[in-house]
Amino acid sequence: MSEAITLDTTGGAGVHVHNPFPILELVGLYKSFGHQLVLENIDLSVRPGELVCVIGPSGSGKSTMLRCCNRLEEPSGGQVIIDGIDLMDRNTSIDRMRQKIGMVFQQFNLYPHYTALGNVALALRLVKKMPRRQAEALALEALTRVGLAERAGHYPHQLSGGQQQRVGIARAIALNPMIVLFDEPTSSLDPELVGSVLEVMRELRESGMTMLVVTHEMEFARAVADRVVFMADGHIVEHGPPEQIFAAPLQERTRAFVERRH
Repeated sequence: MSEAITLDTTGGAGVHVHNPFPILELVGLYKSFGHQLVLENIDLSVRPGELVCVIGPSGSGKSTMLRCCNRLEEPSGGQVIIDGIDLMDRNTSIDRMRQKIGMVFQQFNLYPHYTALGNVALALRLVKKMPRRQAEALALEALTRVGLAERAGHYPHQLSGGQQQRVGIARAIALNPMIVLFDEPTSSLDPELVGSVLEVMRELRESGMTMLVVTHEMEFARAVADRVVFMADGHIVEHGPPEQIFAAPLQERTRAFVERRH
């Protein structure tokens, strides 16, 4: 059985987390597809300003857990609490709550007939109901944060994979969410393009962005995360600061996984 993660942390960038109340809480979360149980009794919390990385072997339930956090995947049971509001409550407006939750996908999911600016602005216009001019101004600010202001007028096919993913990040942060969920954001990229995306994520972390990141980038997790969660077979096996998980794991399953990745 996994235990709730409620540690106070001091961020890697020297940002101390004062707020004791989590932005995200998963309580007793489970998920099954038919008779196949893919998540069981997941308890996890993420506090303001934290970057929490989730690692583990393929098929361990990492991405399913992440997608349950905004109900892109419908949980079979348990609670998903954002800013004190249970997303599973029938009286909760999921569309309104999703405005508080940014999402960056493995695939970039950009509209090919919109420019980088248009892709980011469209999210603001659809979700926040902003007029075009205001949406485009905020979209340009977001593209500037990810280092792509000069590519604002380019279409996805004119951008590298790394640039397209940075547009995806800009689209997520333009909504000014309370937390951003990253689902293996570098898994579709050529190795030489991974660094630019990870650098943007480092900068967001230093700015105080709250982030939950499913990743296979072990060095990124070691260097940047406040906490690392190791999952296997639909369970949280172990969690703790990076130095514990990577240098002195408490569980043999964690130790074997980390050793294989080095």
